[in-house]
This record gives sequence, C-alpha cells and structure tokens, in this order.
Amino acid sequence: MTVKKTQLIQMLSEKSGASKKDVGMWLEALVETLTGLLRKGEKINITGLGIFKVADRKAREGRNPRTGETIHIPASKKMRFTRAKVLKEAVK
Repeated sequence: MTVKKTQLIQMLSEKSGASKKDVGMWLEALVETLTGLLRKGEKINITGLGIFKVADRKAREGRNPRTGETIHIPASKKMRFTRAKVLKEAVK
C-alpha cells in the first residue's frame, strides 16, 4: 500500500488535532526546507527517523544492457537516507 500526501495530511491532522490546512502547510514547509538544505549539501539528522544527506557518486564505466557496449556514466550527486535505530527496529 502507498500512502499519498493527502492521506498523510489526514492522519497527521487526526493525530495532532490541527486542521488539515495547517498540517498541509507544515508539510510543504518541511519539504521545502529539507530540499533547500540538501541542495546546499547540509546533513539533516532527525532523531527517531534518520539522517538525510547528499553523497557524491564518482564517474564510472557501465554497460548498455541492450548492446553490451561500454558507456561512460558521469559523476553525479545522490540523496541518501540512513534510518535511525528506532525506525530500523520498528520495521523489522
């Protein structure tokens, strides 16, 4: 099952007692803030959830799966998430 944004807002609204409009604004602000920090290369540690960070991926050689031809894959950045121990144990 996939929980969509509107469903998440509904759940958070019920749990917190805040209006869906307020929860929606907070969720948007959270996403915008996290995105901005990650763009700057910041590491974000949310206790009980985990650590968000951007990692550099080196350039490398790969293979085209259709032709088997060797191709160059350029360096890039990748967002990584390391889950907190509490979350890891809860999802076992």
